[in-house]
Amino acid sequence: MDKADVLVIMAHPDDPEFSSGATIARLTREGKRVVYVICTAGDKGTSDRDMTPAKLVEIRMVEQRAAAAVLGVAEVVFLGYPDQGLEATPDLRKELVRLVRGYRPDLVITHSPYQRYIWWHRDHRQCGEAVMDAVFPYSRDHLAYPDLLANGYEPHKVGEVWLAGAEDSNYKSDITSTFTLKLEAIKCHKSQVEADFMDRLDRIKARASAAADGEEFIMAEAFRRIEIPW
Repeated sequence: MDKADVLVIMAHPDDPEFSSGATIARLTREGKRVVYVICTAGDKGTSDRDMTPAKLVEIRMVEQRAAAAVLGVAEVVFLGYPDQGLEATPDLRKELVRLVRGYRPDLVITHSPYQRYIWWHRDHRQCGEAVMDAVFPYSRDHLAYPDLLANGYEPHKVGEVWLAGAEDSNYKSDITSTFTLKLEAIKCHKSQVEADFMDRLDRIKARASAAADGEEFIMAEAFRRIEIPW
């Protein structure tokens, strides 16, 4: 694996774009190498009664790669866990540790594991929990997963984590110059947004404007920024 400056670990195809797309575009513009890890196959995200899970997986993988390309993302890794069935299990945690140690990111962006149940998909919370545990302490400690160490996955300390969707956000990312790229990337997810994209567009703009309240810039994506000192 080539080193990634930023590892974006999300539950479903389209989660990176909706939650953090303009920030990801800003980071790649700054020269950061960004890699996506998508935990589930997104095989249940449709209202089309004629769509099969297998076909939907194919569609959403193509859409996600196209959206990533718009934002300048270097690579997309699909783990293939079932949609609506993601669990913060030891197996998922170990797989994430392998990826963190392999890509050696300075920054990890993921879902907040503390999102209110009524507003957010359960897979998001499970993903965020598994990522936080994988980042600290498991990726750092050489005695965790000795089989990974034996296979060349040396310990790695992530510098910070940004939690998307956090109610207690403490960092506003200026996306004024990259907001249009976020929209272009979201448009790639035609299986998810085609019918109601204009309605979603209004909500996305309003959310970005609200997130920038009190700042000199006019649009933002908000995160809970956690620096890892150890």
